[in-house]
Amino acid sequence: MKKFLTLVFVSVLGGVISLSSYKLFIEKDVITTSQTPQESTHYFPTSLNTKKTNYSIENAPSFADAAEKTIDAVVHVKNTSVVSGPVTFQDLLYGRRSQHAQVGTGSGVIISPDGYIITNNHVIDGAKEISITLNDNRTLPAELVGTDPKTDVALLKIDADDELPFTTFGDSDQVKVGEWVLAVGNPFNLTSTVTAGIISAKSRDLTGQHSQSFLQTDAAVNPGNSGGALVNSNGDLIGINTAISSQTGSYIGYSFAVPSNIARKVVEDIMEFGNVQNGILGVSGISLNSEQSEDLDIDVTEGFYVSNVEDKSGAKNAGIKSGDIIKQIDNVRISKFADLTGYLSTKRPNDLVEVTVLRDGNEKTLPVKLSKSEILTVTFLDMQLKNIPSTTKEKYNIKQGVLVTKNDNYWLYQKIGINRGTIITDINDTPINSIDDINTLKQKYGNDFKENIEKISILNSHGQKQSFIFR
Repeated sequence: MKKFLTLVFVSVLGGVISLSSYKLFIEKDVITTSQTPQESTHYFPTSLNTKKTNYSIENAPSFADAAEKTIDAVVHVKNTSVVSGPVTFQDLLYGRRSQHAQVGTGSGVIISPDGYIITNNHVIDGAKEISITLNDNRTLPAELVGTDPKTDVALLKIDADDELPFTTFGDSDQVKVGEWVLAVGNPFNLTSTVTAGIISAKSRDLTGQHSQSFLQTDAAVNPGNSGGALVNSNGDLIGINTAISSQTGSYIGYSFAVPSNIARKVVEDIMEFGNVQNGILGVSGISLNSEQSEDLDIDVTEGFYVSNVEDKSGAKNAGIKSGDIIKQIDNVRISKFADLTGYLSTKRPNDLVEVTVLRDGNEKTLPVKLSKSEILTVTFLDMQLKNIPSTTKEKYNIKQGVLVTKNDNYWLYQKIGINRGTIITDINDTPINSIDDINTLKQKYGNDFKENIEKISILNSHGQKQSFIFR
């Protein structure tokens, strides 16, 4: 019995010791661990609006009225041209060439009851004969009134016995990203086709030459839609469908339209003056981004940085200076060069615009009277060239050369890197002082680069002269 009591006592004592040890050491550690400060929780803005969106049929967007207003005003354009080349395999084998008719098709938009039609320049380029098929299946011959290859706009005229259905221009400057639009045209010769989408972006430049300012949409556009209408939900014309971005030649989600304000101004100029009147601001420079701003040692990452102001230009007369950052023109915000060129494409010489610039951290608004371009541009070797502004000559300490404003010569771009802003100083060892010298070379050599040009010298971005020999 005594042994039993001793065993019980030892067991109880062991249990007490174990429990005390747990309380003293283990449980204390657990409590300490639970009290360790935790990382602070991140809170993100959250909408607490629990109102359900009513997607009933009654309030769903309908484009029936807009389509009905537009579809009869969109026409089918047929372009017949004469081309020279091999027709059969034997012609190709023996180098024979013969002339034959080639037919192209596209779309157009009637913009007046008396038969004026707007389309793309590339739809009717080189045409010997143009015919228009209306939505009621009537086919009429069309006269080419005028074109503007720069904006890819052309104006046609047909004569009908009655007043024709037409569409009215809308204000493309007021178009918002996300706004519903319809594309109406004749893709793959499927006449009177309507597709829907939204405005995906504004002021798109597809060339990198800062010569375009397209509206981008995800409304389906395919070959044959070119020259057709892009309209808003009211049926107002806000763009002329012009291009698609595709690796297959067919629509993959992106299409582009000339804004209606640019198209309207072009056709009005053609009708009134016979050509396009361009209002010139008179500045050159770069669009800002983080990289450019870092190079310029400035904090601003949006806007157009003015590097040169041309003599006798509206900008010069108004007091715009090198180093200014253009932030706005009239009510149009400028975040990149395409915004600037797009808005100026709707203006004429002597128009007055309000230019807001950022200078030394302060914004200033200057009234600028747009000037007519006195700096002539000449096309040579598929490049657009103009005289060098005096500020650029001073910057690089040079006395000769012409400035490349556009380069469509893919070979010169790929092999030499000639692009917008490149200065050409010599061609075939002939010094180039102005575009007058370019005109002389053009008369002597024509436009055949590979046949006649042996050497070109340029000024690189560091102000150093480089020469390239091709034979």
